[in-house]
Amino acid sequence: MGGIVMEFSYIQTNGITLHVGTTGKQDGPLAILLHGFPEFWYSWREQIDSLVEQGYRVIVPDQRGYNKSDKPIGEQAYTVDALRDDVVGLIQSFGRDKAVIIGHDWGGVVAWHLAATRSEWVEKLVILNSPHPAVLKDTMKRKPVQFLKSLYVFFFQIPKLPEWLLQKNQFKRLKKALLSTSRPYAFTEEDLELYKEAWSRQGSLTAMINWYRALKAKQKQEDPAVITVPVKIIWGIHDSFLSLAIAEENEKQCTNVGTVLVDATHWVHIEQPELVNDHIRTFLKN
Repeated sequence: MGGIVMEFSYIQTNGITLHVGTTGKQDGPLAILLHGFPEFWYSWREQIDSLVEQGYRVIVPDQRGYNKSDKPIGEQAYTVDALRDDVVGLIQSFGRDKAVIIGHDWGGVVAWHLAATRSEWVEKLVILNSPHPAVLKDTMKRKPVQFLKSLYVFFFQIPKLPEWLLQKNQFKRLKKALLSTSRPYAFTEEDLELYKEAWSRQGSLTAMINWYRALKAKQKQEDPAVITVPVKIIWGIHDSFLSLAIAEENEKQCTNVGTVLVDATHWVHIEQPELVNDHIRTFLKN
């Protein structure tokens, strides 16, 4: 992350406490970066400097259940409404009424849901390889290839077994999942050690998987509206988890959207950081 210094603090939001990294101009516009599974704030290591250089106050939380943030017990604590409200609380805690929201993977799902149901909090939306909540289920039904890519989601519904398998042999399977679905240079040994440290925290693995288990939890989820805030979708076309059809269907949920396809895997922001940063920079300028 160059010479930029991150400050870390614990911020109360929506009844829990999140571990949050902050940097950049104190009075700059807010940009919140939301990581996915199985990462933590460090997922955005290649984007932070670029946003700071553009004058943003950059906020990079460990989302609930991850790394040093609170890990409430039970699937019901990880519904997408709860995850969305964590982000609203973060915006409020910095005394702002809007933020640029950038999300990847599960972080993108939270970002989509925020823009669809609480658009007043979103200045602009950047999505990296993440399905709009209304799109994934429908695409799984219509596209067998997406159903096959999503089989791991059904595996995660099994109690306890996923945790046991993933943490066995020093998280060997979880490390392999990252390495086998990315370009050879994406994750270094040093990176994997930092991820392992985050996964090893008490309760982390179950909390992380509970994001998936909450998909079946009973929740009064609001029907998402068509997204009217400006949206930029940046999509790695060699994604092992999400088909290109998802990116195409995502566009139909928005009125003001542009999509760029990138020669990368699911981990597009790590594999093609300069290209991704350039697209984000241009989008935020316009």
